[in-house]
Amino acid sequence: MNRRLISFLTATSIAGLTGCSSGVAPSKTATGAGTGAMIGGVGGAVVGNNSSMGTGTGLAAGAAAGAIIGGIVGMVQDAKDRKEQDRLAQERAYQQERAKKLAEEAKLKATMEEELAVAEGFRISELELADAKKKLEGAEERLKRLRDERAAALAKKRQLDEANDKTLQTEAEIARLEEELARLKGEEAAAARKPAEAAPAPATTVVRPSN
Repeated sequence: MNRRLISFLTATSIAGLTGCSSGVAPSKTATGAGTGAMIGGVGGAVVGNNSSMGTGTGLAAGAAAGAIIGGIVGMVQDAKDRKEQDRLAQERAYQQERAKKLAEEAKLKATMEEELAVAEGFRISELELADAKKKLEGAEERLKRLRDERAAALAKKRQLDEANDKTLQTEAEIARLEEELARLKGEEAAAARKPAEAAPAPATTVVRPSN
C-alpha cells in the first residue's frame, strides 16, 4: 500500500514538473500537490528515519500529507485565477460593447448633423450667400491691413533699436580713436621739446669801452 501511494505521489510530482518544463501551464492544484508531496515526503522520511515509524512509512505519510495540503492550496489558487480571468473577460467584453455603442452613436450623430445641414442649405438664398461672402472678404481685408500695420510697427522698432546700437558703437569707437590720437600727439610734442631743451645757450661777447 505504501509503495502504491509513493508511486502515485511521485507520478503526480513528475507530471507537475513536466508541465512546467514543457511550457504548458499546469493547474495550481497539480503543481501544489506535486510540490507538497515532494516536500512532505522528504520531511516524512527524515522523521521516519529518526523514529520507530521507519523511513518508508514516514516518506509515504509525509508525501500524502504534503500532497493533500499542496493540492488544497493549489485548488484555492486555481479558483482565484479562474475568478480573475472571468473578471478580466467580463471587463473586456464590457469595454468592447461600450466602444461599439459609442461608435454607433457617433455615426448616428454625424448622419443627423449632415441631414440638418442639408435641410438648412435648402433654406439659404443666393442673396444671403453673396452677403456672407462679401462680409468674409471685408473681414479678410481688414485682418490683412491690421497685420501689415503690426508688421510695419515692428519693423520700425527693430530699425530704431539697430540705429541706436550702431550709434553707441560708433561713438565708442570715436572716443577710443580721439583718446589714441591725443595720446600720440602728446608723445610727439614731448619728443619735439626734448632736443630744444637740451641745446646749449649761445655765448655772448661783452664789449668794453677803451680808455
